Amino acid sequence: MIEILETAPLVTVQDTGRLGARKYGVGTGGAMDDLALKSINLMLGDPCDSAVIEIPLLPFRVRFLRDTHFAIAGASGHATLNGAALPAWWCGYARQGQELVLKSFQDGARCYLGLKGGIDVPTVLGSKSTQLRGNFGGLEGRYLQKGDCLAGKVTKAVVSEGFGLVPPWAQTEEHNEEDIAWRRDRVRVIAAAEHDLFKPEALDVFWSHNWQITSQSDRYGYRLKGPEVALVEPVEMRSHGIVPGVIQIPPNGQPIIQMKDAQPTGGYPKLGTVISADIWKLAQTPAGHRIRFVNIRYEDAADATRLHERYLSDMQRDLEMCFGFAERAFNE
Repeated sequence: MIEILETAPLVTVQDTGRLGARKYGVGTGGAMDDLALKSINLMLGDPCDSAVIEIPLLPFRVRFLRDTHFAIAGASGHATLNGAALPAWWCGYARQGQELVLKSFQDGARCYLGLKGGIDVPTVLGSKSTQLRGNFGGLEGRYLQKGDCLAGKVTKAVVSEGFGLVPPWAQTEEHNEEDIAWRRDRVRVIAAAEHDLFKPEALDVFWSHNWQITSQSDRYGYRLKGPEVALVEPVEMRSHGIVPGVIQIPPNGQPIIQMKDAQPTGGYPKLGTVISADIWKLAQTPAGHRIRFVNIRYEDAADATRLHERYLSDMQRDLEMCFGFAERAFNE
């Protein structure tokens, strides 16, 4: 169990999302960086959809009210446990009374904190994720505040010194800088239904420009800044279903990427869809930074999903080989 001692706005409880609820008019939600969420749960030996705390703004400080294992992942930054510095993507053991402090992000836009057993909040429509506009899920449907207490699971210290993982973006350093699978400034996109309704020169700009993520970006959508992306002629459309990753072009010609809390319907023309394997890149790109879209085929998107699955399965295999954690060690 932890007590929130200091927090910024918009810190919420999230899991993998509220799948299957769009038919009720409820968006998916869930952690913006699901790769970080799943990595935390693998480090802790928990199911990959266990709830964690998403921290997009700092400072953030908690006190551990009981001994337990914890893990942090996502943005790299200045983190300490009782004053001792912690590496990024780290799993450790905290004693009762110790304090975890996150002071700054050095690389990325949001950090995640998980406790052994997952963050214990009620399940609503199949998920523990917070839906702020609907005021449900998470802890009372709101962002966390000073004085809130959240429970995990009391555990023994299996590895007292802790251990860490290599962040996914470090894959480019290990392999090839041109490998776009892990480059956060290269976002892969599949053409969507209205792609061919845009002027050819506008499409050239869309695929070649380095788009800036504006400060008007949040869990609902990322607004981009750059040259106008114009239609061949005005289009009147009925509202249609949309999912996280859909890129819509409003009348001002500036793209909007729908993110995890996106509404389930929309009426702007759809130029493309960011593949699910690259949503985490957007989640870790701060406002003011730039991205470039890469046009790929459906088959390439399927390959990207398999690469993510392999990254996570390799992680689980390595943890089992080194520590015997998965489904076992933390339950001793």
